Amino acid sequence: MSVQPKKQLLHLVIGGQLSDLEGVEFDNLDEVDIVGVYPNYKTAYDVWKQKAQMTVDDAHTRYFIVHLHRLMDPETDQVIKA
Repeated sequence: MSVQPKKQLLHLVIGGQLSDLEGVEFDNLDEVDIVGVYPNYKTAYDVWKQKAQMTVDDAHTRYFIVHLHRLMDPETDQVIKA
């Protein structure tokens, strides 16, 4: 029996100072922390949690997980046009 490999579901972890606590707009794009791209949600979540815990005392610093795989068509590697 042939086992199909799992599809790579890329996730980006990114963070920085927000200009407003109610939004998701960064205060200074030059200072955004692009932590990295990870092959699955679990790995990205573990890194996100670590970064978030390191900045817990700074209310304006937030980290996010961006689901890159939702922006790409994994069958053709083409960007989905919005």
